[in-house]
Amino acid sequence: MDTGVAHFATHDSVDPATLAQVVEDRGHESLFFAEHTHIPASRESPYPEGGEMPRRYAHTYDLFVTLTAAGLATTKLRVGSGICLVIQRDPIITAKEVASIDVLTGGRMEFGVGAGWNREEMVNHGTDPRKRMAVLRERVEAMKTIWTQDEASYHGEYVDFVRVWSWPKPAQRPHPPVIVGGNGPTVLDRVLAFGDAWMPNYAPEGILDRAAELRARADRHIDLMVMGVPADPRVLEQFEQAGFRRGLHWVPAAPMGPVERELDRFEAAVAELHGE
Repeated sequence: MDTGVAHFATHDSVDPATLAQVVEDRGHESLFFAEHTHIPASRESPYPEGGEMPRRYAHTYDLFVTLTAAGLATTKLRVGSGICLVIQRDPIITAKEVASIDVLTGGRMEFGVGAGWNREEMVNHGTDPRKRMAVLRERVEAMKTIWTQDEASYHGEYVDFVRVWSWPKPAQRPHPPVIVGGNGPTVLDRVLAFGDAWMPNYAPEGILDRAAELRARADRHIDLMVMGVPADPRVLEQFEQAGFRRGLHWVPAAPMGPVERELDRFEAAVAELHGE
């Protein structure tokens, strides 16, 4: 199982280019960045993990600026969105951003997508939270059309355009992997409908059973990866034996010192897993 790092890139933490160089130098395969365009001050949607929401959520850099900085500072590291809140973004613009990063990095972009949890945040972007899953599907499908066709058209309930030209096309063919994030009750349906991989948030129960269900239902290969896996060799072994291709570990939105200490902790668990 490949190891990777997940991070909220903020203006008061280690910069994404420096972090990316360190992650690559330490031998990890990938670096994924979280996204929130803003956080509504009303705070009506409860933080999913309970308690007060960490300040990093409201302090992130723009996702695609961050991915560009990380990608251009490295040569082998795969850089990804973990996840991109597609329901809050124009699909034509987002398709160009993803393709541009993929070309500039020589085909190292990983496109993690999801609908998010903060309903007020969605509303501020003009998305009805009740329809967010349908919006997510149409926007991803529309982006795939732009990436794979020289003259693209798409007709849906929420996305509709006729005969558009948009270059560059992605370096990866047919396009960067579309990684569907989330743990909700219908997430496997979304993976099967338009995903190349499933990336649930780590939870101590249920994920491995659902991964087996996904494979039983799929009529094609679908990658498995886990977001936020703990620095625990026993947990890492479970996911490795279950066929997960990638395990991502969160490092703090902090200066380099705390980040490197967390990397040390994760790497010690990986070394123990491998008997080193």
